[in-house]
Amino acid sequence: MSNGGLAAGWDWILVPEAWLGRAVLEHGVALLLLVTLISTIFQFPGLLGKRGLMPITAFLQRTRFWDRPGVFLFRYYSDRQFLAICWVGVALSAVTAVGITASLPAWAHMLVWTAMWVIYLSIVNVGQRWYGFLWEMLLCEVLFICIFIGPRDQTPTWLVVAALIWLLIRVELGAGLIKMRGGKEWRDLTALDYHHETQPMPGPLSWHFHHLPKVLHRVETGANHVVQLFVPFLLLAPQPIRSYAALLMAATQAWLVLSGNFAWVNLLTIALCLSLVADTAVGLDGLRPDLTAPSTWVVWVQIAFAVAMLLLAWKPLGNLFSPNQKMNARYNPLLIGSSYGAFGTIGKQRRELVIEGCADRGEPWLEYEFYGKPGDVQKRPPQVAPYHLRLGWQLWFAALSPHFRGPWLDRLLHRLLEDEPAVTRMCRVNPFPDAAPRYLRVMLYDYRYSTRAERRATGEWWVRSNAREIMPPRRLRGADEHARI
Repeated sequence: MSNGGLAAGWDWILVPEAWLGRAVLEHGVALLLLVTLISTIFQFPGLLGKRGLMPITAFLQRTRFWDRPGVFLFRYYSDRQFLAICWVGVALSAVTAVGITASLPAWAHMLVWTAMWVIYLSIVNVGQRWYGFLWEMLLCEVLFICIFIGPRDQTPTWLVVAALIWLLIRVELGAGLIKMRGGKEWRDLTALDYHHETQPMPGPLSWHFHHLPKVLHRVETGANHVVQLFVPFLLLAPQPIRSYAALLMAATQAWLVLSGNFAWVNLLTIALCLSLVADTAVGLDGLRPDLTAPSTWVVWVQIAFAVAMLLLAWKPLGNLFSPNQKMNARYNPLLIGSSYGAFGTIGKQRRELVIEGCADRGEPWLEYEFYGKPGDVQKRPPQVAPYHLRLGWQLWFAALSPHFRGPWLDRLLHRLLEDEPAVTRMCRVNPFPDAAPRYLRVMLYDYRYSTRAERRATGEWWVRSNAREIMPPRRLRGADEHARI
């Protein structure tokens, strides 16, 4: 390893065995950002476009720049500009995923990652309800940290490794503590009797996970507590203990990948875990390339980064130890130094909204179906993650309580009555492909997984019951109604 211009006496900050984790993190994060941006492009017209459910133009008009900073400004914004920025992000993440960015000089490497962070932060900050999830915050923070990890020929430093450790502790310990402070189902180890059935978007194996013996559910829940409440502290231990702790955490995240569709949060957490695995711990130190110590100016930039992360650590640290812990909290508009957590409480009953339309009075009511969302009881839940179907997730929330519905659901019905292509393209099944229905209504059903015997007898993955109308039939009547909706 050559000095690379690093001042004498700074060698202690170098972590050459972290080159492997740095490489995994860079390629993995770039690939996930690529998937994320592609999903954004495809879903943008129906969700945030001019004819979408929550247009960005209206949001920017009532929002101050410093509350939601980014590249999108009301005076200059257009949907075409939004898509152009997304495609720039796609290009940058693609060249980074294949390793081109890693071969650049340190200054150029920083610029590419800064551009990717600014692009995605800008999208999240105008994404409103559709981008209010844990994984958006987490991806923004990981992108910010990646600005400072350095190219492939530069030796990683403790300044960045420490930031990765602190982030992973917030993710895992935050999730573990919110569970213990939440519903009693986590404390009495019964949470997984319900979770696989009631989670927002089940996957193709979720039905099978649900029907595991209850004793295995107890083991799953107990193991989850150990990994989230105790193992994160081992990240502060020396190698190889840190590597083994990170690998254990990655294994539990892989289990979550198999059991449900949680966008890219589990894969991103796996990338974070693997970023802390030393080459010596897995016997790959013989593959270590020739590394150059970072230049002194790079180290000073990383020191400024470390100081900033330290100053931002107090609020999430206090949140971890607060009896009123917030599950996911942002403390600044740059989404750096946030608090994380998931599923503090577990629902015991699955409910689903079903939108129905009819061509005229006396005609049968026909159901719309949305990608990834349970509807047809014969349809097996699909594999969606790491792609994120944002409308399907919001419809799951809308079924929980009227509090989660809001104007966007009224606009969804209105756009369907108008046969708006930007919205109808988000339907897996549009029962009115040739002309819009005259009436729409919203039904609420109770859903549960079929038993093994029911599945063998009927082929159904779901059983639904207790139909009730929660939004009565409506139709278009002219300009006045259009304005109200």
